[in-house]
Amino acid sequence: MKGTVRYLAGIAGPSGFGSKSTAQQVTQHCLPPPPPSSSSPTPLTAIITGATSGIGEETATVLAKRGVRVVIAARDVNKASRLKQSILHQSPDAQIVVLELDLSSFASIASFSRQFLSLGLPLHILINNAGIYSRGLEFSEDKIEMTFATNYLAAAIMGHVRMLRPSWPPFCMPRSSPDSSRQGMQK
Repeated sequence: MKGTVRYLAGIAGPSGFGSKSTAQQVTQHCLPPPPPSSSSPTPLTAIITGATSGIGEETATVLAKRGVRVVIAARDVNKASRLKQSILHQSPDAQIVVLELDLSSFASIASFSRQFLSLGLPLHILINNAGIYSRGLEFSEDKIEMTFATNYLAAAIMGHVRMLRPSWPPFCMPRSSPDSSRQGMQK
């Protein structure tokens, strides 16, 4: 009970931050200072899902201000492009990449992975911020319950290091067996 009251009041916890701490305050001590000019190399690259609104948008904006190269992985590319322009208006030297990603689709995750790998960028930070809640029973194009596919399976696949290393074999994707009606895993 006491912990809940402290949290709601915004009193800092063991980390030194509370519910009223801003992303600017948190990253001030966690990230190196931004490079002095656009010709300096960016030390970190972050992929952020769900970056087009709410906490994800604030996270993308603050990380870009702190000199992190931000990859906005978004289902709505137009909305992500508007966010990119907004960030560049505030921080003209920011490095922002927009890539399409629908977390409910294994094909989209694989396509996103290929696009990201083709950029030749390192990956230092992965922020799985996107999520959905469906009141009804909905299924993804891969015939998996939508909330589970988007919030759990996609986060696990995105976090799987093998997916982001071109020298390793690709991750397994569910595919229908050509000679049966069973679903199976095929490499």
